[in-house]
Amino acid sequence: MAKIAATAVVDKTVELGAGALVGPGCVVEAGVVIGDDCELVANVMVCRGTRLGRGNRLFAGCVLGEAPQILGTDRAAAGELIIGEGNTFRECVTISRGSLLASGRTTVGNNNYLMAYSHLGHDVVLEDQTTLANCCQVSGHCRVERNVWLSGYAGTHQFVTIGRFAYAAGYSAMASDVPPFLKVSGNYPCIVRGLNRTGLLRAGFAAESIQALERAYRLLYRRKDGQTLAAAAAELARQDGLDENVRYLLESVQRSMQQRQGRYQEQFRR
Repeated sequence: MAKIAATAVVDKTVELGAGALVGPGCVVEAGVVIGDDCELVANVMVCRGTRLGRGNRLFAGCVLGEAPQILGTDRAAAGELIIGEGNTFRECVTISRGSLLASGRTTVGNNNYLMAYSHLGHDVVLEDQTTLANCCQVSGHCRVERNVWLSGYAGTHQFVTIGRFAYAAGYSAMASDVPPFLKVSGNYPCIVRGLNRTGLLRAGFAAESIQALERAYRLLYRRKDGQTLAAAAAELARQDGLDENVRYLLESVQRSMQQRQGRYQEQFRR
C-alpha cells in the first residue's frame, strides 16, 4: 500500500504503485505514474507527463518533469519524461521533460545515479548504469550511453553523444561527441586522454578486448605526424577481425565526423 505524508499534495489522478512513499512537502501533479517501491523523500516535485518505474529514490528538492527550459515554451503543451527502474536522484536534481519541437520525450533508463544538483535537459536520452557526479549539466538533445561516468561539474553542449564506458574528468566541457571507452578532460577543446582502463576492468572486460581497444585508441588518437583522424579511422577500418568493441569505437568516431561540429545528433536537429 502506498503512503502519503499529510503535508504532501498528490493529485487524485496520480497512479501510485504498491509500497510507494510520498514524503512531507512533496507535490505530484495530475496524470503522473509512480511505480512500486518508489520513495519521494521530501519536498520533491514530480510534474505532469512523468512516469517512474519501480524502485526509484528521489531525495529532497528534486524537480522531475518540469517544462523544457526553452523561451516561449507552453508548459501545458510540453512532452513527457519516462524513467526506468532503480534510479537514484540525489538532492536538487532537475530533469526537463521533452519538447514538442523535438522528440517530445526525455528518457532515463535503469540503475543510474545522479548526484546533487545535476541536470538533464529536454529530449535527453540517459541509458543505464551511468553516474553523474555533483553539478553535472547535460544539455538538451544529448545522448549519454550506458556505463558512462561524468565527474563533478562536467557539462555538455546540446546534441552531444557520450559513448558507453566513457569517463569525463571534473569540469570537462564537452562540445563534441565523446568516443566510447575513452577518458576525456579539459574544455574548448575537450581532449581525449586515454583508454578508460579502470572502468573497463571494473566492468569485467576481457584482457584481450582491453588490449584491442588500447591499440585502436593509439592508432586513432596518437597518430603519425600529419595524419588526420579520418585517415586513421580509415586505416583501422581496413583491418580484419576487429574486436566488437573496437568496431563500436570506430563506428562512433565515423558517425561523429559526419557533422562539422563533431556532434552526430546534430543531423536530427529540426
